[in-house]
Amino acid sequence: MLVASYSRQSVMASISCCTTSLPVNLRRPALLFQQQAPTTTAGRSRRWLISCAAQTNDDRSGRGSHVVPASAVAKTDEAATGSVQVGDMERGSLAEKSGRSDGQLTERWREIHGSNNWEGLLDPLDTVLRGELIRYGEFAQACYDAFDYDRFSPYCGTCRYAPSTFFRDVGLEGVGYEVTRYLYATSNLKFPNFFDSRHAESSQWSENAAFIGFVAVSTDEETARIGRRDIAVAWRGTVTKLEWVSDLTALQMPVAELGVPCPDRSVKVEEGFGELYAGKDPGCRWCRYSAREQVLAEVRKLVELYHARGEEVSVTVTGHSLGSALAMLSAFDIAETEANVTLSSEGENNNKKKAPVCVYSFSGPRVGNPRFKDRFERDLGVRCLRIVNVHDTVPRAPGAFLLLPWFDERMLPEFALRLLDTLGSRLVYTHLGVELALDHKVSPFLKDTLDLACYHNLEAHLHLLDGYQARGMGFQLCGRDPALVNKAADFLRDDHRVPPVWRQDANKGMVRTDEGRWVLPPRERELHDHPEDTEQHLQKLGLLSN
Repeated sequence: MLVASYSRQSVMASISCCTTSLPVNLRRPALLFQQQAPTTTAGRSRRWLISCAAQTNDDRSGRGSHVVPASAVAKTDEAATGSVQVGDMERGSLAEKSGRSDGQLTERWREIHGSNNWEGLLDPLDTVLRGELIRYGEFAQACYDAFDYDRFSPYCGTCRYAPSTFFRDVGLEGVGYEVTRYLYATSNLKFPNFFDSRHAESSQWSENAAFIGFVAVSTDEETARIGRRDIAVAWRGTVTKLEWVSDLTALQMPVAELGVPCPDRSVKVEEGFGELYAGKDPGCRWCRYSAREQVLAEVRKLVELYHARGEEVSVTVTGHSLGSALAMLSAFDIAETEANVTLSSEGENNNKKKAPVCVYSFSGPRVGNPRFKDRFERDLGVRCLRIVNVHDTVPRAPGAFLLLPWFDERMLPEFALRLLDTLGSRLVYTHLGVELALDHKVSPFLKDTLDLACYHNLEAHLHLLDGYQARGMGFQLCGRDPALVNKAADFLRDDHRVPPVWRQDANKGMVRTDEGRWVLPPRERELHDHPEDTEQHLQKLGLLSN
C-alpha cells in the first residue's frame, strides 16, 4: 500500500483516532436476498428477488470477458421498508434516480463542475452532484475492471477490451461517452509482483508498459443533455492489494523537472508519482510516449476539435488511489501547458477560449507541497473535490508525519507547514481542493473489519456516496446495487449472501477447443497503438521540436 509498513498498534490507533464518525443509522437494512414462502393471494405484500446472471461472451468466443454475477436486490413493499432498492450494472435506472436525466445539468454544469468550489452542495449532498460523482467514480472503477492482470495471459498488463466497446464490456453501456484513447505508463520503478518472473519471457506483451487509464468524450446525445462537450480522463490506481506503490519514495521534486512549464521551481510533487507520470522508454512501442505526453496530446486534440465547432467544452479528470495522484498531476499539467486553451482565428491572446478543468478524486494521497496547492488552485484555477473514507489511511500519505497515526497535518497551522517547506523540507505535503468525508460505519450494509483494503476500496466509496444524505442524517440508498461492494472485496455483511470477490472470468478465461482441449485463446483483435497525430499535437504544445 502507499504506506511502507504499519504495526498492528499503529493501524488500530489510526482507526480509532480518525475524524469523528458520522451518526450511524441503526436500522438494519433489508437483506439483498430474502427467503419467503410463496403466495398466490392478490394484493398481499410481496417481495421479489431480481436475480440475473449475464455472461457477456460465449465460452468459444475467445474474448475471455468477465461474468456479471447475480445482481440480487430485494424489491420490497414501500410501506414495509420506506424505499425501493434498484440493482443494475447498467446506467438506466440509476441515471434517472441520480438526477442526471432531469435536464438540470444543462443549466447547472458549471456549478457541479466546481465553479463555486461546491459551496452549498455537500451538506446535504446535491442529488445531481451525487450522480456525477458516481458516474466519474465508475470511470475510474472501469479502469480496474478492464485491466488484464492474469500473469498467464500473453496480454498481461493490457486493457481487456477494444475502445469501441469498452463501456459496454465493463457493464456501463449507455453511459454516453466514447473512449478515444488508452493511456499507458511505464513500470520502470520497482513494482513488486507486477509481473511474475516465472512467466516473464513467454507471457508479457511488454516488459515496461501497462494500461493505466483512458480518455473519453461525451457523445452528441449526452452533450446535449449535460450542457457541454465533456472530455473525461480516468486513471487506474494500484493493482491487487496496493503492493507496489509502497516502494514509491516520499521525497519531492520540482514539477518543472517533469517538463511541465511551471515558472516557479518551488512548486514540488512526490517523485514517484512524477516519474510514473512522465517516464517513458523510447525503445518500447507502447511507452515511447510518456503517460503525460499521451494525455496532453489527446486533450489538446479534442479541445481544439470541439472549440472549433463553437461548443462549450469541459475537462474532467478522475482517479482512485494512485490514479488520484495521476489525476491531480495531469489536471495541473493540462492547465499549466494550456492544453485546454485554444485561440481565436485571429490568434490574439485576448481571444483565448478555455475549457474549465476539474478533478474528482477518490481516496487519493497527497501529491505536492503548499506551493503546488497555491499554483493548482489560485493561479491555474483548477477545481478539485476529494471523496475520502475517514477510516482510510491512504489519504494520509505521504508526509513527514505519516508514521504518527494520531497526527494530522491539519493540526499544524498553515504558516508552520509553509515555513517547513520554505526551509527546504522535502516531506511537507498538503491536500488540494474541497473534501467530502464519508464514514463506512454509517452504512448498515457493511460489516466490521480490520481489513484496510476494504476501507480503501473504490466500490465501497461509491456505495457510501449513494447512501450519504447529509451530516447527521441516516443512510439511504439512491439506487446503486450494494452487491457491487463485494466485486473485489469482502466488505458486505455475510447475511446478505453476496460472495466476496465475485467478479471473475468464466473458467479464468479458458475455453474448450473443438478437439476437447482447454486453452487460453488469443485475442481476436490487435492491441491499440498510439494515434498517428500524437506528435503533431505535442508540437503544438511546444513539447516536441518540428
